[in-house]
Amino acid sequence: MSHSTRKVIIVVEASTAYGRGILRGIAKYSRLHGPWSINMDPWEIYNRELPRMVDWQGEGIIARVSSEKVAEKILNNHLPTVTLASDSTKRLSAVKKDHWAVIPRVITSSRAIGAMAAEHFLDRGFRHFAFCGIPYCSWSQQRKEIFNDRIRLAGLHCHVYTEPRLRRDRTWEQEQITLTKWLTSLPKPVAVMACNDERARYVVETARIAGLMVPEEVAILGVDNDELLCDLSYPQLSSVALNVQQAGYEAAALLDKLMGGEPMAGQEIHVEPARVVVRQSTNILAISDKEVAGAIRFIREFAKEMIRVDDVVNSVSSSRRLLERRFQKVLGRSILKEIQRVRVESAKELLLKTDLPISSVSRESGFSNATHLGVIFRRETDLTPLSYRKRFRSR
Repeated sequence: MSHSTRKVIIVVEASTAYGRGILRGIAKYSRLHGPWSINMDPWEIYNRELPRMVDWQGEGIIARVSSEKVAEKILNNHLPTVTLASDSTKRLSAVKKDHWAVIPRVITSSRAIGAMAAEHFLDRGFRHFAFCGIPYCSWSQQRKEIFNDRIRLAGLHCHVYTEPRLRRDRTWEQEQITLTKWLTSLPKPVAVMACNDERARYVVETARIAGLMVPEEVAILGVDNDELLCDLSYPQLSSVALNVQQAGYEAAALLDKLMGGEPMAGQEIHVEPARVVVRQSTNILAISDKEVAGAIRFIREFAKEMIRVDDVVNSVSSSRRLLERRFQKVLGRSILKEIQRVRVESAKELLLKTDLPISSVSRESGFSNATHLGVIFRRETDLTPLSYRKRFRSR
């Protein structure tokens, strides 16, 4: 073994899409800049333990802080550490909280996730909304709050699921009764955001048992884009995809600097939402205005071609002035803005799933040239196409 090989302890679950994404990012960094000698037991997170430091003599730690006990051990070992943020440090003493504040962490941008989910449903014309989360998790609360805020900003109301207070009522068999009553009581069609894919699958299953059609009556969106969970769901589950692998890579790069002597100063790495991966559970337009719905279907089918506003108007039996008015009322934007939005979404998918040069991405997504794509893309995302690919693409 090379003398320069770092010994790194990793306590991150391999059982979730989020954890696996972090691990893939760490593995990529280790391949390119290591190698590292890694001590990892995928079950350690459930045992709420860290590997025995004295026996293994690790130089650095990347860990999910699953309990106060793990937090205490990290503090006591005084090793360079990057943590995955959690609610497990709330009960630390004031002194230990001060010490904990300097430890770098990976933080999920839950507010941005909630906003993206709201926009996804608003773009599909929904007028009724709901949120199903986990009340005792701060990240779930944050997603709920911003989802609710964005819906309220549109002048609409969001219904929030209240989990049973007693622990004995939170078993799947018992909670299914409560969740069924809640789902059936909601106005239809309703768009439901769940705090993550696992929670979303519960909602899909409950809707099926209750005899509700997904997505016709209940459209459901999860978070994490766990492809296994999404594909096992029936119908398949739409989900907000996160740039978790990039965050794992950045966490490993930061740990390398810490092991090289850079001080821990509360550095933060943010996991951001990349896009909504649309599957069957939200693949519907909930728009009562038939002219607008028909125009939107036309745009989604032909946006990759060089269509103009007049082409959209000619696809339905309405004047341009009247159709523009209807678009503003239903979607809050013009026909042109909707064409550009659909093209940007197409460009995002090409940037993340292909190696096409930007000139080809612009052509394939319906833009006249790369410059036009760059201007519209930056206006919609605050990023250039290349920056978006670099930040959100999993490699």
